[in-house]
Amino acid sequence: MPRRPRAAAIPTIPAASGITTTTTAGTAAPTSPAASSGHTLVHALENMPAVTVLPKTVDFDGDLTPPPQDIKEETEDLVERAVEKVVGRAEKRKRGKPVSYAEEPGDDGEDEEDIQTKPKTGRSRRKAAAEDETFAEESVSTTTPQNGKGRENAAAPIDNEDSHSPKEQKVKKPTPKKSRLAKDEPEYDSEGNEIVKKKRKPKVYPKIEYDIPPVERKETTFRGRLGYACLNTVLRATKPDSIFCSRTCRIASIEEEGLELPKGLALMNARDLKVMIEWNEQNKIRFMRMSSEMFPFASHAKYGYDLSFAAMELKEAGDLAKQYGHRLTMHPGQFTQLGSPKEAVVEASIRELNYQCEIMDRMGLDQDGVMIIHMGGIYGDKPSTLERFKANFQRLDHNVRARVVLENDEICYNVDDLLPVCNELDIPIIFDYHHDWINPSCEPPSVLIPKIAEMWKKRGIRMKQHLSEPRPGAESVMERRAHADRCKALPKDLPDDVDLMIEAKDKEQAVFELYRIYGLEDVIHDNLRPPDPNPSMQTKGRKSSVKKKTKETGMVDEDGNEKAMGRLATRRSRRIGSKSQVRRSRRKRVRRSRWRLWRQEVGREAGRAR
Repeated sequence: MPRRPRAAAIPTIPAASGITTTTTAGTAAPTSPAASSGHTLVHALENMPAVTVLPKTVDFDGDLTPPPQDIKEETEDLVERAVEKVVGRAEKRKRGKPVSYAEEPGDDGEDEEDIQTKPKTGRSRRKAAAEDETFAEESVSTTTPQNGKGRENAAAPIDNEDSHSPKEQKVKKPTPKKSRLAKDEPEYDSEGNEIVKKKRKPKVYPKIEYDIPPVERKETTFRGRLGYACLNTVLRATKPDSIFCSRTCRIASIEEEGLELPKGLALMNARDLKVMIEWNEQNKIRFMRMSSEMFPFASHAKYGYDLSFAAMELKEAGDLAKQYGHRLTMHPGQFTQLGSPKEAVVEASIRELNYQCEIMDRMGLDQDGVMIIHMGGIYGDKPSTLERFKANFQRLDHNVRARVVLENDEICYNVDDLLPVCNELDIPIIFDYHHDWINPSCEPPSVLIPKIAEMWKKRGIRMKQHLSEPRPGAESVMERRAHADRCKALPKDLPDDVDLMIEAKDKEQAVFELYRIYGLEDVIHDNLRPPDPNPSMQTKGRKSSVKKKTKETGMVDEDGNEKAMGRLATRRSRRIGSKSQVRRSRRKRVRRSRWRLWRQEVGREAGRAR
């Protein structure tokens, strides 16, 4: 706490004779006979007569120092100012407000600038936002006046020309956002100056040794090709630069950076496709499904674009696949529904099929490069939906119709529903063992597969099938739809020369698992990854409703393994199954977010006013 300044004049203890004397700073007072005769200071104070302060005469020719003010008035003024300052600080600390600490005047009579602390964050800051106007008025009254001025100046506004004003903050100019594609390009600020960044040494990641458990060996006569879909988990986890073919963006980013953003991402995807084909050849996987997101928004009604800019990359990938004898296919998303009663959905489906067919045509793939779609929904009338599909299928171009094949699904259309339509339109059927198990046909797979094989043979295309298994513990139809991490066995009715797509969450690791179980191919041990020791019904992909972070529960299961529970598993499980609860929770979060942003804006405006 700063020391209180001394008074300009100090009264001395009067002499016993009653003569009144006055001393100023730096002037010695005459010695009183009473003080020297043994009287104590207490006795002298009790018997002190009234003090009359005589003002010092001013010699304008010599001493130009102004006369001091009245001692009583100045002392009261200093005490009141000190009390106001201390009380004001205590009240502001209690409310969590920033306190104005003003330095005492220096020897030269000039005041220092006010030093303010940052307001408290968290709950106290939110409470303080409602009292900003009151605090602004109080902060004016607690500002220390200038030297030599009276108490009236203490209530003067801060923005008065005679009072000191706070230092103006320098407005920070926004830096232009760097594009995701410009990794090696220099960055520039809004004034055109290059932003120089310190180059970091590339991080060296140590090699991880995995403990791969053994598998139970089995026998089979199958000699076809096994494949995986879209993503390679080993290449995706490569550091520092991941290798995958599904880089995408948002429409807001396209509107901000233009079509160069999705086209640049598409070129990166096409180049990584060649790396994935080369990796598959080294690991003896010669069957793969390409990602439908390889060219972001290429089939969009407004932001769609032609693929001619990536013609060279696509041709190189296609030539590499033909050189190694690999089969590449595609699977448009579930929104591709030619039987929809909405014309907008049908037009979007046609654009999507044209886009994916253009990819395969530019790659130079033969007739084995097919596009798998589902019949879609029933829309309240299955026969009418099938008729709409027939009509809309004829609207497709010839090269698109030549690549389209239909797959039986687990909800609406089994093989019995598709056979009449496929025989009429000459469309091959993809037989999915998992879907047929959930939504079975009247006849078993041993009877259906030979009929389906004749359709593939008639078109001159190598037959293709899908294999997946439900997750452990699945009981209801919706639970059984989710794919397991890996498949434990090949189906018993599997033909020997079919191409089998393994639809599992562990992608290429599921293929390696079957390679090891049946001895189909030799595997590279460094590319093996251990399976999840405790698989559950919750998936590990981006569609999972449970966070990956877990916490210890202190419990063990029947096998003695420690149980782990997701942090949000309990809370999310209460919301699953109730769409209205999800919508209410989402609206509540939006309202809270808007309220918080409004309060922050009010606080910023009050800060500018201060």
